[in-house]
Amino acid sequence: MVVATANVNGVRAAVRRGMGPWLAARGVDVLCLQEVRADDDVLRRALAEMAGEGAPAKGAAQGDAVAGWHLAHVEPTDAGTKGRAGVAVASRLPISALRTDLGDADPQGRFAGAGRWLEADVALPDGRALTAVSAYVHSGEAGTPQQEDKMAFLAAATERMAALGADGDALALVTGDLNVGHRELDIKNWKGNVKKAGFLPEERAALDRWFRAPGGAGDDAGGLGWVDVARRLAGEVDGPYSWWSWRGQAFDRDTGWRIDYQVATPALAAAARTCEVDRAPTYAERWSDHAPVVATYQL
Repeated sequence: MVVATANVNGVRAAVRRGMGPWLAARGVDVLCLQEVRADDDVLRRALAEMAGEGAPAKGAAQGDAVAGWHLAHVEPTDAGTKGRAGVAVASRLPISALRTDLGDADPQGRFAGAGRWLEADVALPDGRALTAVSAYVHSGEAGTPQQEDKMAFLAAATERMAALGADGDALALVTGDLNVGHRELDIKNWKGNVKKAGFLPEERAALDRWFRAPGGAGDDAGGLGWVDVARRLAGEVDGPYSWWSWRGQAFDRDTGWRIDYQVATPALAAAARTCEVDRAPTYAERWSDHAPVVATYQL
């Protein structure tokens, strides 16, 4: 099974810039998108256009198929995020269930209208289900309410991931733009960003907990045991980066950040065979400021 995650920075713009040929060539089974910035009908038209099909019927239900994709999509509804966020999961296999918020991890519904979290249970041929999450974490800004929102969202995501991974055999995958570089290897210019959102100690500590083994004591207690798939397979190397600013020569000089992830439960991580960043050959061929992260799982 090939799973790809991509912050498209607006799906209409991504299609216009050349996302379609990439998708057609990649053989993706599950596609997780962030910053869709479109309503359901526009997203469905974009998928149909990339498949070379005519416009689909309007008003389709969640999970219905379009251009061979079973589609789940959550749009932002709050004023602070509307038009800027939105997450989706498109699957070649049927989606048996979906959840559009963080559930009990967000009891007050603080992030219910943010368009930042979507869970889709993908029905595997052997009868099992793979829970695929598309997540778009706030960018944040140190010392501001936006950063408080980001940390609260990371805390809620941590609680939800603990529930998703409670069964040791669970096949669950959190993908997306986490807007956090976990380690120094994940940011080319990490020394210049130690006091900025995206590389703050408290943000990195949240991811530490995701990847730390369960058990322990004190500050090392309560790890979730999830796996950073790209880091496990790439080893101790710089990057591979997944985001570069549109400005200047960041892309040409590979001055990037690794902030797009596939984070898997141990049972799923054991099935991971490859994980690659599909960096565009040239600046002119980019269809987003992010590159897709594509992993293959032997299921």
